[in-house]
Amino acid sequence: MTSSRELSNRPSRWLIFSAIFTAVLLAHQPLLHLPYYWDEAGYYIPAAYDFFRTGSVIPFSTLSNAHPPLPSIYLAAWWKALDFAPWVTRLAMCTISSVALIAVYRLGILTTKNHKVAMAAVALTGLYPVWFAQSSLAHADMFAAAATLWALVFFFEGHLCISALCFSLAALSKETAIVTPLALAAWETWLLLAPEKWKPSKTSSRSHLVKAGILLFPIVPLACWYAYHWHRTGFVFGNPEYLRYNATATLTPLRVLLAFAHRVLHITAHMNLFVPVLSMFACMMLPPIEGRERIFISSQIKFYVIILANVIFFSIVGGALLTRYLLPLYPLVILVCVNTFYRRLRQWPYLVALSMVAFLAGLFINPPYRFAPEDNLAYRDVILLHQAAIGQIETHYPGATVLTAWPATDELSKAELGYVTIPMQVISLDNFALPQIEKAAQMSDLYTAALIFSTKYDPPNLPLSLGGKNEALDTRFFDFHRDLPPEMIARLLGGNVAWRAERQGQWAAVLHFDRPQEAIETIHDPPPLHYNQP
Repeated sequence: MTSSRELSNRPSRWLIFSAIFTAVLLAHQPLLHLPYYWDEAGYYIPAAYDFFRTGSVIPFSTLSNAHPPLPSIYLAAWWKALDFAPWVTRLAMCTISSVALIAVYRLGILTTKNHKVAMAAVALTGLYPVWFAQSSLAHADMFAAAATLWALVFFFEGHLCISALCFSLAALSKETAIVTPLALAAWETWLLLAPEKWKPSKTSSRSHLVKAGILLFPIVPLACWYAYHWHRTGFVFGNPEYLRYNATATLTPLRVLLAFAHRVLHITAHMNLFVPVLSMFACMMLPPIEGRERIFISSQIKFYVIILANVIFFSIVGGALLTRYLLPLYPLVILVCVNTFYRRLRQWPYLVALSMVAFLAGLFINPPYRFAPEDNLAYRDVILLHQAAIGQIETHYPGATVLTAWPATDELSKAELGYVTIPMQVISLDNFALPQIEKAAQMSDLYTAALIFSTKYDPPNLPLSLGGKNEALDTRFFDFHRDLPPEMIARLLGGNVAWRAERQGQWAAVLHFDRPQEAIETIHDPPPLHYNQP
């Protein structure tokens, strides 16, 4: 057990934050100037840019999904202070990630009373591929994770009002963050009604009731935001199609069950997380070392309540099974793993080092199954491919109307996203599967070039493919499809492949069609809506 003298001699919180921020910034330095990617380009940057230009907390250059405005306000403040540029945005996100990591450190100190365990948990969290990738991407999930983790710090310290304030900030960053305080409130209510043997000693019923009531407070500011959104737009939870995709269409029992299985894998095995998790279970077969304490059972139970509530919640809502929705959970899992290493194995730093190696490998080496490129540095490959393809179009076909799919529709038509200097006209498809290509063939006189790319990470001969039945279920419930190869698309549309490139299982190509283009005033049909954010 760490002595009180050792704890008092640990570095100051500001010194630790400075070290964490420096490490995060240096690690992300090669990524700072990348243009915006995927849901950044599709929603979060346009929403923040609208606020930056006009002060409107409800976006108008993209369809409002009723996401709360705190991320837009934060990013706009950075742009106002420095510049509207990707490097400023990514610097701002690295700062938020560092704030979250100092909360992980503080949470480790509170629950394990051990500086070394806390620092190891911080290092592993920062290196975990999903966390690392999200640390520079302008998604609301890192904001919500930082506020949630600080809320847990204050909750375990007993500062309930400050905890409720942080949970409110989390909910005003990402509405789904409300599930964590609600789960804790439900747990406190259960303790209020549970038999005496389940209740922690020296805790009165009144205390549980007060805790539950305070934890419910974040509902109030979130409800105020939704009331304002309804007043301004006529929709409470965003436009109806968004609500259908992320809520009403996800309630099929089979889909919920499949999503739950995915979520369990996300929180125990994804991106090499299985290395510390399996190591933890192996360590549990060893006797504990005398003098090395576990995380208090009451604290562990609260961790498990939070994890289970989020896993169930995100199995029910959310059209896309993105792992960033679980971002606040990964530090909790890692902290439990590291403390188990410490408690049961004298050579515990070796398991920490092994986990670090596994996470570093996961950053650069894609797993043998389908995943979202934003879960590791594969998103950088996508951006570089799109940059190169758009550069080819700007150089060789500057006046073309371009057939493509989201997010390239936005990349070509919105200069503020960092891909083009002059916006180009686009014709939009949902994807590059056969039905959409057949649709494109019927309007061939409207475009003279095409930017096509892999809309999914789907390398051939996946070692962990579960076969045709699983693929059919993925198609039915999780928007799976197979993009046609560039050569086949070119043949079906009567064009030729002018440029093609590939990076680690993902590809992009530029097609050219040697035919006159019919003059059009509208640049495309309404773009397909991609509701990856619940």
